[in-house]
Amino acid sequence: MTHEQEIKLHHFELLVRQLIQAYDEERQSNAVLRKEVEDGRKKLAEAHNALKQLQTDYDTLRTARILEVSGDDVRDARRRLARLISEVDKCIALLNV
Repeated sequence: MTHEQEIKLHHFELLVRQLIQAYDEERQSNAVLRKEVEDGRKKLAEAHNALKQLQTDYDTLRTARILEVSGDDVRDARRRLARLISEVDKCIALLNV
């Protein structure tokens, strides 16, 4: 093997090592990014569950507030209660289908 060929071979080996190192770095970076994505998905699921719970709490509070009426509010409360009952009836009807 000539000196020029040895130099080219050495240069090629160097490039292959650099390529392997770059591949390893990218693989590690990819693993970190995958973990970040998974963590983000978990946080999103937790936030979604918290939102559902808050919505349920809000609906319960609204219903309780509707039931806390006095005097002139009785008519409005009856209308709201009638709407709630009709919504429940619709839900029951959908379940029976």
